[in-house]
Amino acid sequence: MPTIRDVANAAGVSVGTASRVLAGHAATSEESRASVTAAAAALGYRMNARARSLRGSRTQTLGLLVSDVRNPFFSELAHAAEHAAGEHGYLCLLANANEDADQEQRYLDAFASQQVDGVLMTPQSENNPELGRILDDGTPVVFVDRTLRSHTVPSVTVDNAGGIRSALEHLRRRGHTRVGYIAGPTSVSTGAARLAAIDELRAEFGLDNDPLLVIEGDFRAESGTDAALRMLELADRPTAILAADGLMALGAYAALGPRADPADIELVSFDDLEIFGQLHLPISSVSNDPGTMAGEAVRMLLAAIDGEQVESVVLPTRFIDRSAPRGER
Repeated sequence: MPTIRDVANAAGVSVGTASRVLAGHAATSEESRASVTAAAAALGYRMNARARSLRGSRTQTLGLLVSDVRNPFFSELAHAAEHAAGEHGYLCLLANANEDADQEQRYLDAFASQQVDGVLMTPQSENNPELGRILDDGTPVVFVDRTLRSHTVPSVTVDNAGGIRSALEHLRRRGHTRVGYIAGPTSVSTGAARLAAIDELRAEFGLDNDPLLVIEGDFRAESGTDAALRMLELADRPTAILAADGLMALGAYAALGPRADPADIELVSFDDLEIFGQLHLPISSVSNDPGTMAGEAVRMLLAAIDGEQVESVVLPTRFIDRSAPRGER
């Protein structure tokens, strides 16, 4: 039996647009209505009457699912998204996936039960059946910060490759060629994209191609500490460490304090945290503003709820240099 996703693919529109056309929503274009109606007829699609009635009115609520509420990046993202939604009369139901695919699935199921008008999320897993069901139901979804290969969903992300390039440019200017990298999990799009950028740019910047200098963490502080300690134990240890997110950078900072001379090992973070500028030895960083990301994602989600076709957005990063001249740290 054809699903609403089949209709959307055949019509060349989003699942949300197809759902709104078939539900008789007024906020759809004449072109979309014609293509969706034709696709539904050709496929023999029949919309579930109960689902149609349930989706016929709005609840003025959005589901907001972040990866780890303890991470300052995601805390700020959630705060900004809640504020942006409130300006348009929407309430946010905030959920914490805790970097766990099973917990993510439970919260998505709860969002569906609450009949939220749309979902804003940083996805955890490529294989989440509940996400597929939400999309098939026609609920608009926007990804923020992360994406999935398994689902074509509008997203707001940052230029991960550009951010890595700016960090390596900074380190190379300061004479570093032996650079350790604390990677994020490659099962997550940001972790994979940033590691791919490191691998691609290594030769261009003349960095040592030593596999011992790349250690995968989990976007939590403890993994940053563990990775930095392992690098410090190398006979030929790195002169700089780049961490793939702010929490792992803080973990690495804790490891470097008692174990290394800060003049010998420079630390840089992808993601900027407010505390970085307040530390005794400030941390330079690639800044990707979670507030801007959240505001753009809410704008896109509300447009999708109104039946508009929305396109993914990639935001630029900015490098913040907090380093002292070499030998003065």
